[in-house]
Amino acid sequence: MAVTVTTEMIKQLREATGAGVLDCKAALEQAGGDPQKAMQFLRERGLAMAAKRADRKASDGVVELYSHGGGRVGVMVEVNSETDFVGRSEQFRNFAHEIALQIAASSPLYITENDIPAEVIEHESQKAAAKAREEGKAEAVVPRIVDGYLKKYKDETVLLRQPYIRDETLTVQQLLDQTIVSLHENIVIRRFVRWALGESSEN
Repeated sequence: MAVTVTTEMIKQLREATGAGVLDCKAALEQAGGDPQKAMQFLRERGLAMAAKRADRKASDGVVELYSHGGGRVGVMVEVNSETDFVGRSEQFRNFAHEIALQIAASSPLYITENDIPAEVIEHESQKAAAKAREEGKAEAVVPRIVDGYLKKYKDETVLLRQPYIRDETLTVQQLLDQTIVSLHENIVIRRFVRWALGESSEN
Protein backbone atom coordinates (compact mmCIF):
# COMPACT_ATOMS: atom_id res chain seq x y z
CA MET A 1 0.00 0.00 0.00
CA ALA A 2 1.42 3.37 -1.06
CA VAL A 3 2.23 5.82 1.70
CA THR A 4 0.91 9.37 1.32
CA VAL A 5 3.81 11.79 1.66
CA THR A 6 2.53 14.98 3.27
CA THR A 7 3.84 18.52 2.98
CA GLU A 8 4.68 18.44 6.69
CA MET A 9 6.79 15.27 6.24
CA ILE A 10 8.69 16.92 3.40
CA LYS A 11 9.17 20.11 5.43
CA GLN A 12 10.61 18.19 8.41
CA LEU A 13 13.00 16.22 6.20
CA ARG A 14 14.10 19.41 4.46
CA GLU A 15 14.84 21.06 7.81
CA ALA A 16 16.82 18.01 8.92
CA THR A 17 18.86 17.55 5.74
CA GLY A 18 18.83 20.77 3.72
CA ALA A 19 17.85 18.77 0.60
CA GLY A 20 15.40 20.08 -2.00
CA VAL A 21 11.63 19.52 -1.97
CA LEU A 22 11.61 17.01 -4.83
CA ASP A 23 14.56 15.09 -3.39
CA CYS A 24 12.84 14.87 0.01
CA LYS A 25 9.56 13.74 -1.55
CA ALA A 26 11.31 11.02 -3.59
CA ALA A 27 13.31 9.85 -0.57
CA LEU A 28 10.18 9.60 1.61
CA GLU A 29 8.34 7.68 -1.11
CA GLN A 30 11.24 5.27 -1.51
CA ALA A 31 11.48 4.86 2.29
CA GLY A 32 7.75 4.17 2.67
CA GLY A 33 7.31 7.32 4.73
CA ASP A 34 10.02 6.40 7.26
CA PRO A 35 11.94 9.66 7.96
CA GLN A 36 15.08 7.89 9.24
CA LYS A 37 15.32 5.69 6.16
CA ALA A 38 14.63 8.70 3.95
CA MET A 39 17.43 10.62 5.69
CA GLN A 40 19.84 7.72 5.15
CA PHE A 41 18.83 7.54 1.49
CA LEU A 42 19.52 11.25 1.05
CA ARG A 43 22.90 10.95 2.78
CA GLU A 44 23.94 8.07 0.51
CA ARG A 45 22.74 9.96 -2.55
CA GLY A 46 24.53 13.05 -1.31
CA LEU A 47 27.78 11.14 -0.97
CA ALA A 48 27.46 9.84 -4.53
CA MET A 49 26.63 13.29 -5.94
CA ALA A 50 29.41 14.94 -3.94
CA ALA A 51 31.88 12.41 -5.33
CA LYS A 52 30.75 13.23 -8.90
CA ARG A 53 31.35 16.94 -8.31
CA ALA A 54 34.65 16.54 -6.46
CA ASP A 55 36.80 17.15 -9.54
CA ARG A 56 35.06 20.39 -10.48
CA LYS A 57 37.14 23.50 -9.95
CA ALA A 58 36.02 25.60 -6.99
CA SER A 59 37.73 28.98 -6.79
CA ASP A 60 34.96 31.39 -5.78
CA GLY A 61 33.49 31.54 -2.28
CA VAL A 62 34.33 33.35 0.91
CA VAL A 63 36.92 33.81 3.64
CA GLU A 64 34.83 33.60 6.81
CA LEU A 65 36.05 35.31 9.98
CA TYR A 66 34.71 34.38 13.40
CA SER A 67 35.58 35.60 16.87
CA HIS A 68 34.41 33.66 19.93
CA GLY A 69 34.35 34.25 23.68
CA GLY A 70 34.80 38.00 23.57
CA GLY A 71 37.83 37.74 21.31
CA ARG A 72 39.51 34.82 23.09
CA VAL A 73 39.34 32.55 20.02
CA GLY A 74 39.57 33.64 16.39
CA VAL A 75 39.03 31.58 13.24
CA MET A 76 39.65 32.33 9.58
CA VAL A 77 38.46 29.71 7.06
CA GLU A 78 38.37 29.75 3.27
CA VAL A 79 35.42 27.89 1.75
CA ASN A 80 35.20 27.68 -2.05
CA SER A 81 32.33 27.27 -4.50
CA GLU A 82 32.33 26.86 -8.26
CA THR A 83 30.52 30.13 -8.98
CA ASP A 84 30.23 33.59 -7.48
CA PHE A 85 26.43 33.22 -7.60
CA VAL A 86 26.53 30.32 -5.10
CA GLY A 87 29.40 31.93 -3.18
CA ARG A 88 27.17 34.93 -2.44
CA SER A 89 24.09 32.87 -1.50
CA GLU A 90 22.77 32.87 2.04
CA GLN A 91 22.93 29.07 2.32
CA PHE A 92 26.60 28.99 1.28
CA ARG A 93 27.50 31.84 3.66
CA ASN A 94 25.67 30.06 6.48
CA PHE A 95 27.61 26.88 5.73
CA ALA A 96 30.94 28.76 5.85
CA HIS A 97 29.89 30.30 9.17
CA GLU A 98 28.99 26.88 10.57
CA ILE A 99 32.42 25.57 9.59
CA ALA A 100 34.08 28.50 11.37
CA LEU A 101 31.99 27.74 14.48
CA GLN A 102 32.99 24.08 14.25
CA ILE A 103 36.68 24.97 14.08
CA ALA A 104 36.37 27.38 17.02
CA ALA A 105 34.59 24.79 19.18
CA SER A 106 36.37 21.58 18.19
CA SER A 107 39.96 22.70 17.44
CA PRO A 108 40.72 20.44 14.46
CA LEU A 109 44.31 20.28 13.24
CA TYR A 110 43.65 19.07 9.68
CA ILE A 111 40.88 19.28 7.09
CA THR A 112 41.16 15.74 5.69
CA GLU A 113 42.82 12.55 6.84
CA ASN A 114 45.30 12.89 3.96
CA ASP A 115 46.54 16.18 5.45
CA ILE A 116 48.06 14.39 8.47
CA PRO A 117 51.84 14.11 7.96
CA ALA A 118 53.23 10.55 7.87
CA GLU A 119 55.58 11.36 10.76
CA VAL A 120 52.60 12.36 12.94
CA ILE A 121 50.86 9.04 12.23
CA GLU A 122 54.09 7.21 13.03
CA HIS A 123 54.57 9.13 16.27
CA GLU A 124 50.97 8.53 17.42
CA SER A 125 51.23 4.84 16.50
CA GLN A 126 54.42 4.41 18.53
CA LYS A 127 52.90 6.27 21.47
CA ALA A 128 49.80 4.03 21.45
CA ALA A 129 51.88 0.85 21.12
CA ALA A 130 54.19 1.87 23.98
CA LYS A 131 51.21 2.64 26.24
CA ALA A 132 49.58 -0.71 25.43
CA ARG A 133 52.81 -2.59 26.28
CA GLU A 134 53.22 -0.61 29.51
CA GLU A 135 49.73 -1.72 30.48
CA GLY A 136 50.73 -5.34 29.90
CA LYS A 137 48.62 -5.95 26.79
CA ALA A 138 49.45 -9.09 24.80
CA GLU A 139 51.65 -8.38 21.77
CA ALA A 140 49.05 -9.97 19.48
CA VAL A 141 46.45 -7.31 20.34
CA VAL A 142 48.79 -4.29 20.16
CA PRO A 143 48.16 -3.63 16.42
CA ARG A 144 44.41 -3.62 17.04
CA ILE A 145 44.84 -1.20 19.94
CA VAL A 146 47.00 1.07 17.75
CA ASP A 147 44.35 1.03 14.98
CA GLY A 148 41.64 1.98 17.49
CA TYR A 149 43.78 4.79 18.90
CA LEU A 150 44.55 6.16 15.42
CA LYS A 151 40.85 6.13 14.50
CA LYS A 152 40.03 8.11 17.65
CA TYR A 153 42.91 10.52 16.96
CA LYS A 154 41.65 11.15 13.41
CA ASP A 155 38.04 11.56 14.57
CA GLU A 156 39.18 14.24 17.01
CA THR A 157 41.72 16.13 14.87
CA VAL A 158 40.38 15.89 11.30
CA LEU A 159 37.68 18.48 10.61
CA LEU A 160 35.68 16.39 8.13
CA ARG A 161 35.60 13.41 10.51
CA GLN A 162 34.42 15.39 13.53
CA PRO A 163 30.80 15.20 14.71
CA TYR A 164 28.98 18.37 13.66
CA ILE A 165 28.56 20.48 16.80
CA ARG A 166 24.85 21.20 16.17
CA ASP A 167 23.90 17.60 15.32
CA GLU A 168 26.28 14.86 16.44
CA THR A 169 24.49 12.27 14.31
CA LEU A 170 26.21 14.02 11.37
CA THR A 171 29.90 14.37 10.62
CA VAL A 172 31.19 17.58 9.06
CA GLN A 173 31.79 15.52 5.88
CA GLN A 174 28.10 14.59 5.77
CA LEU A 175 27.13 18.23 6.34
CA LEU A 176 29.41 19.19 3.45
CA ASP A 177 27.90 16.49 1.22
CA GLN A 178 24.37 17.68 2.00
CA THR A 179 25.33 21.25 1.14
CA ILE A 180 26.91 20.16 -2.17
CA VAL A 181 23.70 18.32 -3.11
CA SER A 182 21.51 21.23 -2.06
CA LEU A 183 23.53 23.88 -3.92
CA HIS A 184 24.38 21.69 -6.96
CA GLU A 185 28.03 22.77 -6.89
CA ASN A 186 31.30 21.41 -5.64
CA ILE A 187 32.25 23.01 -2.33
CA VAL A 188 35.72 22.82 -0.84
CA ILE A 189 36.93 23.74 2.63
CA ARG A 190 40.31 24.97 1.43
CA ARG A 191 42.25 26.05 4.53
CA PHE A 192 41.85 27.48 8.00
CA VAL A 193 43.69 28.97 10.94
CA ARG A 194 42.54 29.04 14.53
CA TRP A 195 44.06 31.23 17.22
CA ALA A 196 43.40 31.09 20.95
CA LEU A 197 44.47 33.88 23.27
CA GLY A 198 47.74 33.07 25.02
CA GLU A 199 48.76 30.21 22.73
CA SER A 200 52.39 30.06 21.70
CA SER A 201 53.20 29.74 17.99
CA GLU A 202 54.40 26.17 18.59
CA ASN A 203 50.84 25.17 19.54
